[in-house]
Amino acid sequence: MQKIVTSLWFDGNAEEAVNFYTSIFKNSKITEVSRYSEAGQASLGRC
Repeated sequence: MQKIVTSLWFDGNAEEAVNFYTSIFKNSKITEVSRYSEAGQASLGRC
């Protein structure tokens, strides 16, 4: 069986949406969560 790997981007309610998607697709899981401030990724000390 082929695996589907996806990346989701939300401007609001992201965790709620991701929890919904993982609840409807069998064997789905969240592997990584990144949170950014209003200024973006650089403001969190990441390069």
